[in-house]
Amino acid sequence: MEIRLDLKSGVPFYRQIIEQIKFAMARGDLDPGDRLPTVRQLAVDLSVNPNTVVRAYRELEIEGVLETQQGTGTFLSHQPPTIDRIERQRMLDQILTDLLARASSYGFSLDDVLEGLRQRKESA
Repeated sequence: MEIRLDLKSGVPFYRQIIEQIKFAMARGDLDPGDRLPTVRQLAVDLSVNPNTVVRAYRELEIEGVLETQQGTGTFLSHQPPTIDRIERQRMLDQILTDLLARASSYGFSLDDVLEGLRQRKESA
């Protein structure tokens, strides 16, 4: 699993980490029991303060998504993550906003984007 932070999204980095871990689990990219990078390693990989990763991991642990075993690491729990309707809608809104902003910066209209999505759906 690769985590990528969007510096321009306005979403705090710790939230982006949380969302990407949850969605990687939901997609099946991560399995229960998988070991996550150490706080230090992920902070280095993402060029963020280790406290950012600690905050993300702590929230995921509170939600029951992660389990920390002292001395051995941080692992995905055997509980599937739950993403409530409001959080899912907020995430979708962010994705759509980013998509439309990027498309607009290249000169594409909303109709161009919709047509591209229709074609992609038909070929899937």
